[in-house]
Amino acid sequence: MIRVTTRAIDSAILVMQKLILFCARPTTWLSVAFLAALFFAALPASASTQVFDHTYPLQPGGIFSLANVNGSVRVDGWDRNQVEIRAVKTALHNPADLDRVQISVESDGEHMAVSTHYPRGSGVEVTVEYHVSVPYHVQLTNVDTVNGDVHVRGVSGTGTLDSINGSVEVLDGDGRFNARTTNGDVRLELKRLPQGDPIQLATVNGSVVLSLPAGADAEINVANRNGDFHSDFPLRTLNAYNPRRFRGQLGSGGGDISMSTVNGGIRLVQGHPTV
Repeated sequence: MIRVTTRAIDSAILVMQKLILFCARPTTWLSVAFLAALFFAALPASASTQVFDHTYPLQPGGIFSLANVNGSVRVDGWDRNQVEIRAVKTALHNPADLDRVQISVESDGEHMAVSTHYPRGSGVEVTVEYHVSVPYHVQLTNVDTVNGDVHVRGVSGTGTLDSINGSVEVLDGDGRFNARTTNGDVRLELKRLPQGDPIQLATVNGSVVLSLPAGADAEINVANRNGDFHSDFPLRTLNAYNPRRFRGQLGSGGGDISMSTVNGGIRLVQGHPTV
């Protein structure tokens, strides 16, 4: 990762201009080599990184949570009774900042909580990108970040997923998940919809896409201020039809699914969504 600033670019251009002027008049190769070295020294250096890579036991059906601040979170299901956590910390300016951002893990084999700790009021510019593998059947009680996306794939169970500035998506899921953000899209793609607790899919600035298998049963609640609603499934209306606020029955009805946005569209599709 390379961070390029306007000041660094201006410095590099100035050195290059001097190099061109020197090359246009008689000079020695030594002078040219010296100016070339100055030019490359003016270019910005690569950002510094630090890797956190650990594995912990977690029984199927266990409880997992993760809290991040600046950076995305990716969670994949796998066929092992353990959790593998790989986190890459990147310092944008000062390499010493890497040690000021700490990752803590609390685990007893049935519960696991991962937290990202930033020093208060320090202005540390560090991002943390998580890639986590968990047992297929797991309860994602809280997986959240502030600035970044949350991606979950191949997990069977329940979960609550949150971001503020980023998209939230569940792909190839089996269960009931809540997904919420403020600035970003929400996508929930389920291969099976068991009955259970209510599902909430919500954003403010973004679209909501819910993909369900054929034969799914649910009660659908839609709230959309600036956008439209489209359903691939036939729905029986349970109130006066309004494309911006709608309640309908899917199949024989069942657990509640609420979908809402302020600025964006809402789609209920069968099978894999195309957008």
